Amino acid sequence: MRVAPSIELDQAAKAALEKWANGRKTAVRLAERARIVLMAGEGKQDLEIATALGITPKKASRWRGRYLELGLKGLEKDAPRPGRTPAIDREMVAEVIRMTIEEKPAQATHWSTRSLAAVLGISDSSVLRIWRAHGLKPHRIESFKLSKDPAFSEKLEAIVGLYLSPPEHAIVLSVDEKSQVQALDRTQPGLPMKPGRAGTMTHDYKRHGTTTLFAAMEVASGKVISLCQQRHRHQEWINFLRLIDETTPEGKDLHLICDNYATHKHAKVKRWLKRHPRFHIHFTPTSSSWLNMVERFFRDITVNRLRRGVFRSIVELIEALDAYVDEHNENPKPFIWTAKASDILAKVVRAQAVLKGRSA
Repeated sequence: MRVAPSIELDQAAKAALEKWANGRKTAVRLAERARIVLMAGEGKQDLEIATALGITPKKASRWRGRYLELGLKGLEKDAPRPGRTPAIDREMVAEVIRMTIEEKPAQATHWSTRSLAAVLGISDSSVLRIWRAHGLKPHRIESFKLSKDPAFSEKLEAIVGLYLSPPEHAIVLSVDEKSQVQALDRTQPGLPMKPGRAGTMTHDYKRHGTTTLFAAMEVASGKVISLCQQRHRHQEWINFLRLIDETTPEGKDLHLICDNYATHKHAKVKRWLKRHPRFHIHFTPTSSSWLNMVERFFRDITVNRLRRGVFRSIVELIEALDAYVDEHNENPKPFIWTAKASDILAKVVRAQAVLKGRSA
């Protein structure tokens, strides 16, 4: 039987190997290699080590040899593996990244794989691979807008506080209206989806009028109070407030989160609120409708019911909206807010600093 070369460990090496083998933050591969060498230092052969650790004898032999050749350093890194030299060197990769981020083509707003490849003299597939490896997507752009509200931080903390720590014996409602919901009918019937082909829908449509969907979502439960009205003036807003007053338990304070739409601040609305002291209104900062959680519900109803819907009249549209809300309320699920006010504020401060730097 072949006898593996012996390993003698001094106290320093043994201590380092035991630290790696038992350390909670040690990489799994390094811990395994340390155990191989420790067992080899105890005089065990490769077959014994392989059986005890559930590895192959070849693997045990390999790391025994690496330790004998290079010591502890030989265990920390894998040996270089053979392979062909990359067709694109590091300098070219760096140039692709730099041009993608810092420059633009002469007559376009962003690079395509073909336009950048033509300038650099490489293939468009190489550009694509580099973009994917570094998370670059020049064809995509995301929209944003920073609030200029002087009371932004105070309003932010108040609203996020209602989401994360709602007051006892009170109901928190995220309230808004989705205006100009159109009853659209297609000019021709679409074709249904079938294997190998997506469903079809004509790009043009017939208009049959609009409605406004008022919605108040209870933050704790996700249940929605809704009302469809023809317009969205202060009169309709007061009608909706009355509905909220009638459909929520008496004796509980109501904290309403809504945006800065002028209708919500109308003089008659303010007088109505004075007569109903259990209503407490919390306005989101300007240009910050994303803070209003009911917007997530509006997104769902748009995607799930409206975008592909066919409605031949306003009545049909309102019936569809009411049916969607009723089904939602049969098994409501709240949207969980996780972002802390301090984290949001820090992100806004960083964005403001970047914008100031670019405008300077």
